Amino acid sequence: MTPLATLLIKAIVSAVLIVAASEVARRQPGIGALIASLPLVSVLGMIWLWQAKPDVQNMAHHAEATFWYVLPSLPMFLLIPALLRRGIPFWPALGLGCALTIGLYLAMTTVGPRFGLKL
Repeated sequence: MTPLATLLIKAIVSAVLIVAASEVARRQPGIGALIASLPLVSVLGMIWLWQAKPDVQNMAHHAEATFWYVLPSLPMFLLIPALLRRGIPFWPALGLGCALTIGLYLAMTTVGPRFGLKL
């Protein structure tokens, strides 16, 4: 398979999962949230990475770093609904949630290595 065909397949599979999650969420928000919360992007990323570079140490490092990067993203999912319920419009709430996540990512990459985390 050519590199372009592989790239197109990756893009299509990823896009189908995102569209499926958003379409389900329109009808049933709870189930849509469940689908969105599944680590599908991480799993697909690991599959694509393994196909490109089947290296045990590289994959182990990737999976472990993914765990540590997920943690600072979680507060965003509490901040956004709290802001929305307080009357903050969607786009500013989303922006503040993303800003919080970026700040926590920066904190993780600064503080993590001091505790032995190799991100």
